[in-house]
Amino acid sequence: MDGTKDQLDQLKLIDDLQRLDISKHFDDQIRIILDNIFPQTIKHCRDEHLEKDLYATALQFRLLRQHGYHVPQEVFYSFMDDVGNCKMCLCGDLKGILCLYEASFLSVEGETILDLAKDFLAYHLRELIRLEQITDMALAELVKHALELPLHWRVKKLEAKWFINFYESGPDANPILLELAKLDFNMVQAQYQDDIKHMSKWYEDTGGLQKKLSFARYRLAECFLLAIGFALEPHLGDARKILTKGAIFVTIIDDIYDVYGTLKELQVFTETIERWDINELDRLPEYMRICFLALFNFANELAYDILRDQGVNIIPNLKNLYHDGYFPSINEYLNTAWISSSGPVALFHTYFITTNPINKKELQYLEQYPGIIRWTSMVLRLVNDLGTTTDEMKKGDVPKSIQCYMEETDCSGEDAHGYIRNLIDMALKRMDKDILKENPVRGFGATVMNVARIILCIYQHGDGFGSPHSETKKNMVSLIVNLISMS
Repeated sequence: MDGTKDQLDQLKLIDDLQRLDISKHFDDQIRIILDNIFPQTIKHCRDEHLEKDLYATALQFRLLRQHGYHVPQEVFYSFMDDVGNCKMCLCGDLKGILCLYEASFLSVEGETILDLAKDFLAYHLRELIRLEQITDMALAELVKHALELPLHWRVKKLEAKWFINFYESGPDANPILLELAKLDFNMVQAQYQDDIKHMSKWYEDTGGLQKKLSFARYRLAECFLLAIGFALEPHLGDARKILTKGAIFVTIIDDIYDVYGTLKELQVFTETIERWDINELDRLPEYMRICFLALFNFANELAYDILRDQGVNIIPNLKNLYHDGYFPSINEYLNTAWISSSGPVALFHTYFITTNPINKKELQYLEQYPGIIRWTSMVLRLVNDLGTTTDEMKKGDVPKSIQCYMEETDCSGEDAHGYIRNLIDMALKRMDKDILKENPVRGFGATVMNVARIILCIYQHGDGFGSPHSETKKNMVSLIVNLISMS
């Protein structure tokens, strides 16, 4: 990196390093480069008369925002017409408009320039693909990839696997970076393989869960995929194991509440969890005893480890499970559904097992369920609703956001889906604001972003968790099974 002096070349190199998922090896150099670029960006951001390159401006904006620099949307003023749309003359700069489209997904609520650009460019790029007007096949592939899911919301390791293949086929591939990326991916994959072997043995050792809770979904692999999304880095193996166990228990409890337990049983089960008292076991039916005891042992073991190592009692934070059931208004649903998504529980688990030392002020802040918890959990809930509604309602599950909105407004299913997608977009923007602009909990913002990414990935093509489809299986095989050839 030290030999790259041209600013645009530096930005391109940083982008390649990030997409290959090897930028962590160059953090200090990247920070120095961006520290030097940021003041220049702010100085000239509102200068409409300064001649700017759309590709360079959009790439600079995206990379700076990703790294927490507060770049205003006004850097794009010179590319907009009098009514705020992209100037039509820019449409011939395909590389530039694709880069602006990707950058628009780092907008926050109220940034109308980026919102208008996103809508305009999405339509324009789709038309170019539909009409087969992109003659550069590599660029066409990048456009299709971006329209399927923007770079900002892709799981890093899955994107790295895809981009390594794409990068290798290009004329400008750096063979040293390519080899490093392949080695890095394969080494991380080997760690993932060790982790899932450990989890498979743990699940076999808890044979009672399978035999006595046969009504519950068996989702070990999917739970592990979720855990990878929450804790990607190779050194977080213990975190992935704990998160996998936690996801398994959440899945079992979800099935107990939504499809199996009677109302009377559920009331007693809820009281038992709230009291966190093993002496309450005799009040429960056998299948609930097994579930509660396994959950009790798992949570207390985790709490003991953290109390021993860090002196913090997290038991009160591990008892937040929620259930309700009737057709609420959409606002009532939204005010509670983000909690029932299990998002807060998962995020607290992630904070506890990836943070050392635990900061009591940060913990108190998180206990107030700030935006970094609320909006991420809302994304989890609503994305899950879009992907699972039809199948789960057939099983007698509780009403989802789509049914609540249709019931309240008497609208069509298509309109309800559109409304929920807009809510997801709003929640993602608010989450971006809390993480990219405020980031009140050190180091936790990137983890929260990864949570949203893995959720979007799993439910992108439907219910990739409850009814695993080919895309989910393909992603698991890509991450855990298939090595990248070094030849």
